[in-house]
Amino acid sequence: MHLPQQPGARTARGERTDDDSPVQSLDGSSEPEKIVIDDRHPDSMESSAQLVYSINDRPPWYLCILLGFQHYILAFGGIVAIPLILAEPICIGNNYEAKSQLISTIFFVSGMCTLLQTTVGTRLPILQGGTFSFITPTLAILALPKWRCPDPSSLLLANITGAKLGDRDEVWKSRMREIQGAILVASLLQLVLGISGLIGLMLKCIGPLAIAPTINLIGLSLFIEAGKKSGAHWGIASLTVCLILLFSQYLSKVNVPLIGYKDKKWSVFQYPLFKLFSALFGMCGSWLICFLLTYLNALPSRPEQYGFSARTDINLDAVTTAPWFHVPYPGQWGLPTVSVSSVLGMMAGVLASTMESIGDYYACARLSGAPPPPTHAINRGIAVEGIGCILAAIWGSGNGTTSYSQNIAALGITKVGSRLVLQTAGLLMIVLGLFGKFGAIFITIPEPVIGGMFLVMFGMIAAVGISNLQYVDLNSSRNLLILGFSTFSGLVLPAWFHSNPGIINTGLKELDQVITVLFTTHMFIGGFFGFVLDNTIPGTEQERGLKNWREEVHRELNGGDRDLSCYDLPFCNDLLHRFHFSQYLPFLQTFKISDETTQR
Repeated sequence: MHLPQQPGARTARGERTDDDSPVQSLDGSSEPEKIVIDDRHPDSMESSAQLVYSINDRPPWYLCILLGFQHYILAFGGIVAIPLILAEPICIGNNYEAKSQLISTIFFVSGMCTLLQTTVGTRLPILQGGTFSFITPTLAILALPKWRCPDPSSLLLANITGAKLGDRDEVWKSRMREIQGAILVASLLQLVLGISGLIGLMLKCIGPLAIAPTINLIGLSLFIEAGKKSGAHWGIASLTVCLILLFSQYLSKVNVPLIGYKDKKWSVFQYPLFKLFSALFGMCGSWLICFLLTYLNALPSRPEQYGFSARTDINLDAVTTAPWFHVPYPGQWGLPTVSVSSVLGMMAGVLASTMESIGDYYACARLSGAPPPPTHAINRGIAVEGIGCILAAIWGSGNGTTSYSQNIAALGITKVGSRLVLQTAGLLMIVLGLFGKFGAIFITIPEPVIGGMFLVMFGMIAAVGISNLQYVDLNSSRNLLILGFSTFSGLVLPAWFHSNPGIINTGLKELDQVITVLFTTHMFIGGFFGFVLDNTIPGTEQERGLKNWREEVHRELNGGDRDLSCYDLPFCNDLLHRFHFSQYLPFLQTFKISDETTQR
């Protein structure tokens, strides 16, 4: 929550201010201090931005809970969307209990990974949640003939003949175990990149022309999923989109006056309620409309009629049959299975997630009052994200974890960059993930409401990929050729492979699967062609955008020495300095070139 500036609050540099200006009281006797953030340069931003709580500060427990719950709500849309996308291709069908368990598991794992990242990772106030980078390779794996969903008539026959529930569950559990194994092994690459420090070498070879088509194709490749769910009732889907646009754009600058109790008196503060909770308000608004239309029986009551999916009483059994408590545990779906084709396809998602997270670290540091992260913090953060994805695979969330950009943006709005707040958010996700009925509630969201949310969300992901081109010379025919060919190939080749199943026949079944998975993964194709062409076709660093991109990521600071202790691992600083070998480990604060890298 946006709190008034307090006496003695910290600046973005971590220093205490001497300003004793009072907060605005109910009678309006004093004006609150205006706070301006300048994004042009960290120094200019730091000289003007005033943080209520900086990265190492410890807000009161009740404030930690409120702000932590706010971060939970911000991440809610992105996290809950992933199991809803996977439910159909993974063949869960109408198994509401399985869906609620999957939702509970991904929230539980996201909470664990958030605690890991904020405690022993980068130690920045950054939230971890499910990643869309893994969705595209997951769908490519599940599209293999081996993993396609069986004919519904065969499942009906199993019900008639009295097949055991466990046998019917094996249909989706076997597919889940395949995804678990792929994520488990592929995430070892992310762990190795972080521990070895190779991530810095990768940044020298991977530029905006490789990143842009990769992330752009994540969003573009999911248009079928968005269209299918929106098509259940285009009117409700359009309403959802309009409400999200209303709250996130048209009302984004409208602050709602709220009353809070601070320093033994009541005070009024302006809070950007619509901007922070636009996705939640938009979804809940459409959900409410669907409930009213269902209550008034204005929607079709027969499944074969158009618009039936907009009813809110279709999946009510999911809430009534779900257990009150469900404790996710490792291997709950069985022992993960591993195949070469699935692992190689998932590695494309791992690399895309890694590149995105590095940019998030720098943005989070600027907004939380911390100096830019040194080399050892970035390496350790990527390694911990790899560990987080491994934990997600072991628990069986069907996805990995990555840094959430929308929660980073909230730091600049709330002026609270405390690490403790995000650790509280992680605990809340773990606790709420234990309530089975809590996860089941989200299954009752009508399909067209989810589809409308997907239209906005997937479009934003595609736009984020395009935004990387701001560093590139778009007047260069070289760059336009690379961008156009890599993006178009990422759309054409998967479509051709899907329309010609079984076309690859090398004589080796495993090799056939590897080729099929890789060439039906949109982001792999776009990123591969972008990377190869950008590094082989002659072009200057200025033309390729590498110079501007590196300057953005590794900005020089003119403010002199910086206290990097906020990135140090807790409780072991003195111990590490006793061992000479620790200066050669690129993920520890004793790493000998970390300070040099930061001050480049």
